[in-house]
Formats: sequence, C-alpha cells, structure tokens
Amino acid sequence: MPGDEQTFRSIDSEEEDIAVDYPVEFLNSLNPPGMPPHLLRLKIGAPVILLRNLNPSILCNGTRLIVERMMPRVIEATVVTEPGKGNNVFIPRIPLIPSDMPFQFKRLQFPINLCFAMSINKAQGQTLKVVGVNLESPCFSHGQLYVACSRVGSHGNLHVLAKDGKTVNFVYLEALL
Repeated sequence: MPGDEQTFRSIDSEEEDIAVDYPVEFLNSLNPPGMPPHLLRLKIGAPVILLRNLNPSILCNGTRLIVERMMPRVIEATVVTEPGKGNNVFIPRIPLIPSDMPFQFKRLQFPINLCFAMSINKAQGQTLKVVGVNLESPCFSHGQLYVACSRVGSHGNLHVLAKDGKTVNFVYLEALL
C-alpha cells in the first residue's frame, strides 16, 4: 500500500489493585483477542475494523472503515458498511480493559485494527461486494458455512479455497427445530 506509515503506540498500565507489578514491556507484548495492538501501524487508505461500540447508530463493533487522516489523538475515517456508509467519523483513543486475562490492565489506544481479512463470525450481518473464503480447515460450528457464503450478493463474487474443492457443512438438526 503506497504512502507513509504512521505508528501509534498504546499506553499500557496495570490496574491499581494488582498485587504483582508487571513491567510495561510485558503489558505492551500482550495481544488479547478483541484488543488493538500496542503498536498500531496505519496508512491513509488502510481498511480497518472497529473493535468497540462507540455510537450504536453508526459506530458498532465490527464496523469497517477506511482511514482518511491520522492525528495524535484522533483518526478520521470513512464508514464503508451500513448503517452510516459514506459518513466521515472521528475515532478517539479510548481506555480498553480486556476481560479474558488472569489480571486486569488498561490499554489506551485507538479501538481499531487493520482489516484486510476477517473471521466468519466477524463478517456476520455484513454485505460484501466480493468474498473469499479459506476452507482449508472446515467450518467448526453449525451455520458458519452458510454465513460465509451468504455475505455476497452474487455467487460469481464468491471465491472458495477448499481442499479437493470440498468441505464439511456442520448442521445440527436440533438447532433447526
């Protein structure tokens, strides 16, 4: 991707009530799911995905955006998914506290991550122009294959990579009743 890269470093700190004193370098190295990285590298035009609900009417977890302008405390982006498609929005740095860690720490960072690809679960509810699905490993739960293949309006814009051109579709009859 052409253009200058800008790196945004998070400010990581442990919560006050922790008995153990973790070094900041250790906190910086953590990458809990659903959290932005300590070093967020962006360029103008980069596709990103929002990792938190900021404004339920437009900016929800999973909203895809294109970076338009980068400033130290805010990123300007254009929404590329409904609702809000085409709107210019401002994404601030916010404090994020992961819930699935054995201890609590806080990361002050933009709640976004690069989004050149996404999981099937993250794509649920979105409509995409072109979809490529990597099924080298088959879907592992009921309905995932349907979700993956139904994100695109035309079957000509669906591209599937599957071993020998086949995959397993998990269907639990109990879920259909």
